[in-house]
Parts: sequence; structure tokens; C-alpha cells
Amino acid sequence: MATVETLTSAPIPSSAAWFQIGKRPLLASNKEGFPSKKVASMPEFVTFDASKHLEFTPPSKLYTMEELGFSGSKGVSPIGVSEPFSLFSAEAVQQMRKEILNPEVRKKYEYSSDLAQCQLRGYAADCAPFIYDAWKSPETLEIVSSIAGVDLVPAMDFEIGHINFSVSSEEDKSRDLAAAAENKERKARGELQEDESPIVDWHTDSYPFVCVTMLSDCTNMIGGETALRNGNGEVVKVRGPQMGSAVILQGRYIEHKALRALGMTERITMVTSFRPRSSSIKDDSVLTTVRPVSILGDLYHQFAEYRFEMLQDRFRDANRFMRDQKRARRQFDTASLKLFIREQIDFLEHMDKEIVEDDKVQKGMSDGNHLRSDELKQQWNKKQLHTAKK
Repeated sequence: MATVETLTSAPIPSSAAWFQIGKRPLLASNKEGFPSKKVASMPEFVTFDASKHLEFTPPSKLYTMEELGFSGSKGVSPIGVSEPFSLFSAEAVQQMRKEILNPEVRKKYEYSSDLAQCQLRGYAADCAPFIYDAWKSPETLEIVSSIAGVDLVPAMDFEIGHINFSVSSEEDKSRDLAAAAENKERKARGELQEDESPIVDWHTDSYPFVCVTMLSDCTNMIGGETALRNGNGEVVKVRGPQMGSAVILQGRYIEHKALRALGMTERITMVTSFRPRSSSIKDDSVLTTVRPVSILGDLYHQFAEYRFEMLQDRFRDANRFMRDQKRARRQFDTASLKLFIREQIDFLEHMDKEIVEDDKVQKGMSDGNHLRSDELKQQWNKKQLHTAKK
């Protein structure tokens, strides 16, 4: 059984160093539904202003991939995960909440899956201008990129502002707190090792990096950490962010899950996915976890669009390089050209694999390919068999 520990690392550089990088699948259950408070159908429009709506304080620590037990060459950056850091002002958070709690948004963009019971996806560009502009802002991207250690852009518009909801009544809250006390005693006796009901179960993300932002008041929160499985198979925890704060994680390469938070009636997190801006950097993005909870036409179009743009950039750069080499009377490098062609063929074959025919996609159900370790794959298979027998 994997052990659990808390991450520790050396302090990060001073704040001055941070700015050196220039059709729904399933209905959500009642317990994991949206907050019941009434919200106006059309929230007042507020324009995102970075000077007013960003309240950035650098994270106290960063953890490298090597510190997490992975090879230094794994992923697209040496950085694995950050400690929570302040990102958005209270006014910004309230405007974001207005947009996501709009009943019309819920009606059109609510999803559920075997990984997370209540989600919002693909809504930002259409009906959440504040959220959309916040994550497209050059100032926001500079902050995210400086922490991640690589210049990043949102993976695609469809993945801006993904929302995970966990909502319960006061009665549920009291019952969960009592159960937590009992579980604490069971863990002390060695009878309980895992959180049996995470908000989002074990998975790897579809895209290289994510920025997870808290949109709920966490004053009385107990738990709510992100559990990571390191390269040695051990489970470590990163504390959850406070309201308006965020955590950055290279989630494509690190198995993780969101642990349940107690002592509060709601936990709303916003997850925006990122990929490297440069077309020359590898793109290991997959659609494994997002395909079952997406409008496939929108998802596939945006996935193909940015990947084709990457190919255009690569072909243009390769052609320019060959031309310059020819003018300089350098010998033609046949082996390098064939290697480049092979890499682009692999790139296209990967795209073809990820763009699954619509009628073969099982809505709301992942296929197990979101996990990397054999132990977690076995656990996932057991859960699927147990669910099928019910």
C-alpha cells in the first residue's frame, strides 16, 4: 500500500524572479449539484482589468519533477507542482461565481462522469466573458508561465474555466464531519488508508499543465488537499488553495486526485488547462478524460485547429532552415530530415488516435487510459466491475 506524506522543499526565489518570462453525458446527482441560491439569469457585465482583478503573491515553494521522484526529462518543464498562491481579487472571484452560477450556463454546459459528478465545461467563450478574458490576459499568462517554468497558453477555448462542484446540505456537512472523525480513528488503527470518496478520482490530465483556482470560502474547510502519486508510488499531499488562490500542476504526467473537503457546504474549483506556446516543444496532450464530457464537434475542431497550426509552424521553420543551409553551402542532412518527417507522422497518428468516432465515445465514462501506474489501473478496473454489478 502506498504511503502518504506531506511535500517539503527548499524555498523558491524572491518575487522579482517571477517575471523573467516575457449533448450532456449524464445528469449530475442532487448531492453534487449546484448551490441552490438564486442567481440572476444575466449577471452584470464587468470587464476584466488585470490591474484591479489580479492579486498575485508568488507561491512559497515549488516542487520539481525530480523532487517528486520523476526523471528530469519527463514532461515539458522541470516544475511539477506549486504550493497555493494568491491570484485573483475578491471582486474577481465574485464575478466569476456570478457567471458560473447563472442557471442558463448550468442548463447548457453541465456534465457528469465517473471521475467527477458535477462539472461545467465549454461555456467560457459563449457566456462567461470575464472568466474568458481573465485566462486570456497577458498578465495572467505571464504569472502562470513564470510559475510553470515554461511559456504557456490555454490548451484551447473549450478548456478555459472548467468547473468542479461539490455541494452538500448542513445535514450532510455534520454527517461527513462525524464520519471524518471516525475515519481518523480507523486510520490511526491502520484500518483505513485511502479517502473513499474523492471529489475527483485518480487520473492524469489530458493537457500538460493545469491551474486550479478556488472559488469557495475555505475558512472552515477540513481536508481538500490534492493527493499526488510520485515516481516511487508514494502518495503525497499538497494543501488546497484558499478563495482566490490557485495551484499549478504538471498534471499530464503526475497521477493525482482531489480529496473531499469537510466543514463547508460547497467546494467550487476552476481548472484551466495549458500547453506550451512554442510549436517546437512536444505536445503530449490527449483527450482521454475530456472526450466523454464534451461536445465532440467543438472539442475535435479546436484540438485539430491548434495542432494543425503547430504543424504549419514546424514545416515553415524546417523549410527556412533547409533554405538557409543551402545558401550557406552546407551539406544536406538527409538523416535529420527523415527524423523530422517521422516525428510529424507520429504527431498526426497521435491526433488520429485521439479523435475517436462519435458513435464509439461512451458519454460520461473514461476507459482507464487516464492512469499510468499498474496499481491504480487495477483499482480502477475493480471499481468498474463493482459498478457494473450494481
